Amino acid sequence: MLGTTGEATSFSVAQRRAVMTAVAGSGLSLSRMMVGTGAAAAEDAAELTLEAASLGFAGALVLPPFYYKPVFEAGILRYFERIVEATARQPIGLYLYNFPALAGVAYTPSLVALLHERFGGRIFGLKDSSGDMAYARQIAALSPTLDVFPSNEANLLLARGDGPFAGCISATANINSADCARAYRDGDAAALARAVAIRSIFDGLPLVPAVKSMVAYLEDNEAYARVMPPFLPLAETERSLLIQRYHAVEDAASGATNRVH
Repeated sequence: MLGTTGEATSFSVAQRRAVMTAVAGSGLSLSRMMVGTGAAAAEDAAELTLEAASLGFAGALVLPPFYYKPVFEAGILRYFERIVEATARQPIGLYLYNFPALAGVAYTPSLVALLHERFGGRIFGLKDSSGDMAYARQIAALSPTLDVFPSNEANLLLARGDGPFAGCISATANINSADCARAYRDGDAAALARAVAIRSIFDGLPLVPAVKSMVAYLEDNEAYARVMPPFLPLAETERSLLIQRYHAVEDAASGATNRVH
């Protein structure tokens, strides 16, 4: 929660704390949840990570400090020193959030190795949204203790058994999570194909507003379609196209099932 699709960087620290507190009081299992706590300011990141730890979340997903460029490895080490220091008494697991297309800063393999060496058991893994599977494999090979999560559900079968990945963290799993679960749990190739097809319905559309618009449609609740600046709600023509694509995938999957039976 509070990742890119959750628009975390568009929320104030107070708003992010409020979201975390609400979820912590919901009765859902926090032991299965990772929450985004990265921020441009080290103190904000430290405060949010401490809040996540205090509430009982299993892990904190941390963007690198992303505004001032160039960003040097030594500077990122200082940033993490502050987070680790703030949470020393409540040592929540830290996951690195690699999304250079938006952050403009990458967790390079050398930096990940340095962070893992410097902070030992506090660095639990990495969520990769670069789309570079060679990079994701390289990070996974750095240490057996690093859990690596690609952002594309097409790679879920590589998270089964002795595969290199721990799972997947994907924006489109808001829509296709049932198929993702079947692919991961059972190795169901048909479920994986449908999950990938659902992912493709967002091609060419602004991803975050489109995902939220699709959730609003499926839940019949327009509150889910709201977005924060700088995003804009999906245009009606885009929304119609999205819904049309979704039902085309549903119809194709239904036809394939009928042919099997």
